[in-house]
Amino acid sequence: MPNDDPFFSGSRSRRSSARAKIIDQEGREIHQGPFGSDGSDFDASAFRSFQHGPFVSGFDFSAALRPLTREQRLARLDAIAKLLDVAFIVPGTNIRYGIDGLIGLVPIVGDIVTTAISLWLVREARALGAPWYITARMLGNVAVDGVVGLVPVAGDAFDVMFRANMRNVRMLKRWLDRQPR
Repeated sequence: MPNDDPFFSGSRSRRSSARAKIIDQEGREIHQGPFGSDGSDFDASAFRSFQHGPFVSGFDFSAALRPLTREQRLARLDAIAKLLDVAFIVPGTNIRYGIDGLIGLVPIVGDIVTTAISLWLVREARALGAPWYITARMLGNVAVDGVVGLVPVAGDAFDVMFRANMRNVRMLKRWLDRQPR
């Protein structure tokens, strides 16, 4: 029985390859390539209405998805390491601690979460080009921090004093400083 639907083209490939015009809120046509307006895999056309619509924030949503420079990635790693290890000070003392010590107070789950974040820092260091021996030392620091952190009270005190993430970022920075740009 033939299909009487006037919008059905009969061929699945022709139907999926046809594209309608996309018009933004001001009535301008948005030209798109196969994946998006700039040829990337991300289609930012949906976010353009936020930039030109009635609620203009001035935030460039597509800029949030661009690749970071080496300096930006290193600054992000440094900020996360400081947040994890030295973000707060115990009042009346000079002892600094971070959310690694606070989240680690939750038995087992807290240590797994903070170890996962620390492993992400090691992955980012590898993405920055850190060699295997730097990565191995960083993994050793994370392993010591994770395993000793599992001990209920002494492990949390060790987390505060050992500061594995700060050690790892410092090690990565020293290695990057020796590399030619």
